[in-house]
Amino acid sequence: MQKILKGLILTAAISTILIITTHAQQLLTIDGAMDIAQENNPTLKRSLMNLEQYRQNLLAERASLKSRFSLELTPVDYSKNRRFDNRFSQWYTNEVLNSNGTFQVEQPILWTDGTLSLINLLGWQDNHSEIEGISNNNRAFSNNLYLQLSQPVFTYNRRKMALKQIEYDYENANISYALQRLSTEQQITEQFYAVYMAQSNLQTGKEELANAEQSYDIIRNKVESDLAARDELFQAELNLATAQSTTDERKVSLENAKDRLKQSLGMLLDENVAVIAEINIEPVKVNQQKAIDHGLASRLELRQREIQSAELDFQMTRTKALNEFKGNITLSYGLIGDHSTFGHIYDNPTQNPRVAINFTIPIFDWGEKKARIRAQEAAQKVNRLDYQQNRADIELNIRQVCRSLENLWTQIKIAEQNVRNAQLTYDLNLTRYREGDINGMQISQFQTQLSTKKVAYTQALINYKIELLNLKILSLYDFEKDTEVVPLKEVKE
Repeated sequence: MQKILKGLILTAAISTILIITTHAQQLLTIDGAMDIAQENNPTLKRSLMNLEQYRQNLLAERASLKSRFSLELTPVDYSKNRRFDNRFSQWYTNEVLNSNGTFQVEQPILWTDGTLSLINLLGWQDNHSEIEGISNNNRAFSNNLYLQLSQPVFTYNRRKMALKQIEYDYENANISYALQRLSTEQQITEQFYAVYMAQSNLQTGKEELANAEQSYDIIRNKVESDLAARDELFQAELNLATAQSTTDERKVSLENAKDRLKQSLGMLLDENVAVIAEINIEPVKVNQQKAIDHGLASRLELRQREIQSAELDFQMTRTKALNEFKGNITLSYGLIGDHSTFGHIYDNPTQNPRVAINFTIPIFDWGEKKARIRAQEAAQKVNRLDYQQNRADIELNIRQVCRSLENLWTQIKIAEQNVRNAQLTYDLNLTRYREGDINGMQISQFQTQLSTKKVAYTQALINYKIELLNLKILSLYDFEKDTEVVPLKEVKE
């Protein structure tokens, strides 16, 4: 087997060298292709930008929980109105010029959903009123400084739930990005080996073409020497044309496979690339139960279901809060001072305590709340069923891949033996062909058989590699390296 592997690797290397003729090429290994995809794959970049969006939302929400400072200024406010005083049943004229500002510090309280505020209102006014020819004037500074607490009661903590929701959104975006990376790794691997296979097929086609040309030369010399019938030459010409057509077709298939790979890598389609790979396969010992246990404990899709379950619980809380009995308590205490001179504003301050309690009491909602709660309960049951189904699917898929690996290794051993047999058969019959014991059609069949067996062997090796990758993605455990796969390690905050 090692000799055949070395032969295939040498063939791939020769194929690569033959392809590099007039145009500079970028040689890609599977690791190099994955590095390019990490930077340029369009789907992966979109997922990364989505992750960044949720990260910034989380940063913004956390920043909103810190103290907020604000300053509102009204430099000039002038008005002159004719008004009616109900107390004295008199009309009067009021002319006001004032300037004021409000400085406020608000501190949200996460654990209670309350808000503690420190507020200072500083103003100056020039107020003039005239009633039946009698003028009254007031020109003074005023300041109102107070501390206020506003606390909702008999309801859920909306601020805490909003923060947790955004944290779940960010974690979910992290998981989506990690899953997209795994999916991209699988896609790139499949397309990489598709290009590798196409290169191998092209090299095999070139070998078939060279053998067909050799056979054609042999039979032409025999015909010219009257040692073979002319119809043998016609058959040799047909075999040569068929080999040339097959080679051209495989060139087209190779270019198409390269374009698909370049598109997935985010490369320009006019870039010239070739892949190089060393498919050194050794049987990997897989513990099926370990793969299942690790998959069920680590799969990110299950964590997504758990997040969805928590979000449905949030939605149930909001639903139960429809038309709810709730209240709000407001407490404040401060000092108000006024004086015509700024420095004497608080010479005679006035205390201004305030306590306010208000309630919202629902009366009748025609069954809306009950119906929405039942609908939300149904959604929660569906999510629990989906979670159990996902666990069953994970176990089922891992079992299937483990069985497939055993079967693929058997196929590799069979394909290896088929290549040896086909090579011996071809070499034997090539000698018979040169001696005139078989005709051109028969040697062409033996050549096709050898090429088919080589292709089948290479494909069996690739299938085994891809199935190992599938097992790694399904179980999040790399049995080749005997290490855990931690897809979130690089993307956590």
